[in-house]
Amino acid sequence: MNKFTKTIQRSVLRKAALVFGLLGITAALFPVDSQALPLFARQTGQNCVACHAGGQFPELTPYGRSFKLTGYTIGDRVSVPLSVMGLATYTKVRDTSKSDNPAGDFSKNGTALASGGSLFLGGKITDNIGAFVQWTYDNFAVQNADGGYSGHSGTDNVDIRYADRFIDTNRDLIFGVSLNNNPSISDPWNTAAAWMQYVPVPSPTSSQFIDGAAPYPGFGSGGNLAGVNLYMYLNKLVYAELGTYQTANGIFSPMSAGLTDASRTKLKGVNNPYWRLALTHEWGPHNIMVGTSGMIAHLYDDNTNTSDPNSVYRVLNTGLDAQYQYILDPHTITAQVAYMRQRTNYSANTVAANVGAGSPSGFFAADGSTLLADPNDSDTTNTFRGKLTYVYQAKYGGSLAYFNLTGTTNTALQTSGYDATSTIVVDPAVSRVNANLSGNPATRGLTYEAFWMPVQYARVGVQYTAYSKFNGATDNYDGLGRNASDNNSLFFYVWGAY
Repeated sequence: MNKFTKTIQRSVLRKAALVFGLLGITAALFPVDSQALPLFARQTGQNCVACHAGGQFPELTPYGRSFKLTGYTIGDRVSVPLSVMGLATYTKVRDTSKSDNPAGDFSKNGTALASGGSLFLGGKITDNIGAFVQWTYDNFAVQNADGGYSGHSGTDNVDIRYADRFIDTNRDLIFGVSLNNNPSISDPWNTAAAWMQYVPVPSPTSSQFIDGAAPYPGFGSGGNLAGVNLYMYLNKLVYAELGTYQTANGIFSPMSAGLTDASRTKLKGVNNPYWRLALTHEWGPHNIMVGTSGMIAHLYDDNTNTSDPNSVYRVLNTGLDAQYQYILDPHTITAQVAYMRQRTNYSANTVAANVGAGSPSGFFAADGSTLLADPNDSDTTNTFRGKLTYVYQAKYGGSLAYFNLTGTTNTALQTSGYDATSTIVVDPAVSRVNANLSGNPATRGLTYEAFWMPVQYARVGVQYTAYSKFNGATDNYDGLGRNASDNNSLFFYVWGAY
């Protein structure tokens, strides 16, 4: 995976050239679906609606959150602690004509695909220790030089916990420690960065536009890192978590199994703190949460060169989020909102190369006359995401999701348009679909979804994503005639697990 900071800065602009097929959808759906495990249902003796709101993964009920916080240890150990999952998809983008290479830009558009599958290992190990480990195979992980694809497998999510619970007349305290490979995967609310990515935003034929991790500027580095987090939940009122992360190498290399060393996100040292604080309340069929979270990370420009201190850049993520649930058979309603602000301070090497004397300046906006600013030594992105979901009888459901990404204009990272003579300098054959003429990442849209769960381990759904802004503009965002609405996409999926 890419560095999680660059997921925000560049995923919308450049990631499409690296990932094709339906990797974006696979990455979006597989990690989050993983909580809806038949393995856990067999262990607890409960069906999916006990842990998941309306049976809809991955949104947890209060019982589901308790199961996770107590280390996946509720119930009895099962003799074969395994589950499997598969996903089939079909995607259709609105307009592929404004491309000089439709076969490359939209390589799997209009094609039914067996996207891949996952193997899960976990559940109760002892009365206080449990785990959730996911291994995923993606049929379309790598596009070869001949245009074909090669599959790849690797560790997606790992969460190994020790937990205990003390209850008396005055307090109900759950506390524990989590060893995991993805910041915020340990969070029991689905507005956290690792889970809110499921707000359905499929990509047309891979990460061509906004995949499951973008535009949310969270911690999209799953499978790359190794962290230890301490947490506690007091009186079903206050949740607090504090941890730190490092590169998943050495003794922690199983946390990033399947990745080459060059592909791992490289953090400097172990001083990369993550924090989470939330207030919660339950009454009758209602429950609500309001929280905040964040992370400070120090990363290297080049994963293969970690010896140069001038190649380290710093990223600060801070966020606010809230969730409301109403659960009373046959109705389930979930409302979620999340705001995340990310500030990136570039390395000394990047600043020297792109800012000040000799920097690439003289770029113009789409009007051909407004001069854009010089490259920045730091950038900020702000993302708001919201989702409203209704499920009836744990079978029929629908959702409406909204996403809005804004950020600073940075011509060094994002501009590929006009030069000082008002001449388009972008190469249409290379950058047409993904180009950003304005140098601004602003992207906004809505996703509509309807789904049906005929049985608790299967789900059939359809989504439609409509973009009102893309790469900083509504119309002609690439300088070559492509509009935001041309990227609107229709997405069908069939999911199953056992």
